Amino acid sequence: MKNIIPKTAAIHGITGYGRSSISVVIPVLSSMGIQVCPLPSAVLSSHPGGFANYTFYELTNEMEQAIECWKKENIKFDCIYSGFLGSAKQIELVKRLIEYNDSNLIVIDPVMGDHGKLYKITDEDMINGMFSLIEKSYVITPNMTEACLLAGEDYDDKALDFQEVKHLLQKLSALGPANVVITGVETSNGSCGNFGYSRKDDSYWKVDYKHIPAQYPGTGDIFASALTGYIVKGLDLPSAVAKASRFVSLAVEKTYIAGTPVREGILLEDMLFELNNENNIGRGEMINE
Repeated sequence: MKNIIPKTAAIHGITGYGRSSISVVIPVLSSMGIQVCPLPSAVLSSHPGGFANYTFYELTNEMEQAIECWKKENIKFDCIYSGFLGSAKQIELVKRLIEYNDSNLIVIDPVMGDHGKLYKITDEDMINGMFSLIEKSYVITPNMTEACLLAGEDYDDKALDFQEVKHLLQKLSALGPANVVITGVETSNGSCGNFGYSRKDDSYWKVDYKHIPAQYPGTGDIFASALTGYIVKGLDLPSAVAKASRFVSLAVEKTYIAGTPVREGILLEDMLFELNNENNIGRGEMINE
């Protein structure tokens, strides 16, 4: 029987301070009419961005027990959405959750690094495990650092032309995911955007957004969450990317104008209504160069 309210299993960390991970996943998806079933991977006092002192406690054992309980209760999900993971073993647990579910709607945000640097917990075992996890996905949403890492390319913060972005998208798709969305791409024509590729019809598209001279923690979590919500609601991927990009752009711009501390993240609370704004229409620009 189809769920009246779609259910999404969300595997993310819990951050006590700063808008990231579960603290943004739940409000974004809930406001879009989707039930969020959290599977916490770790508990942090805050996200690491901008904080010299923070705690990190891994929840691998708790994850394993929760998945076994769900399996015994025959709890199934319309979507499985994985973000921050605390160890390579947790990757194996996410794969176990995927295997017993019927849904093919698997969203993987391969959280491993940003700005050309890997996070402290990203070791070789995690990187190797991530390859096997993204094989199973409907869509992956790496940033440029993660895209280069998975594609086996050297990271360079220079602007890229479309052929270089296309090369990255193709290499990532060859790893297994049906669709790839690379976020935060600076292009050689001076624009910034999110680029997508669908292997099914061999199509490419892009969504440009206004550049804001600030880097807010949790932005990728918010984008991936909004994207997941629009996909669960039945939008095609180019439309989902366009609407998620617009939402994040509006929220980032409002936060920048407000001048709040960068480490606190995006002012999400006052922007949630925009997720269901019927004027938020559009589709990614198809490109065939």
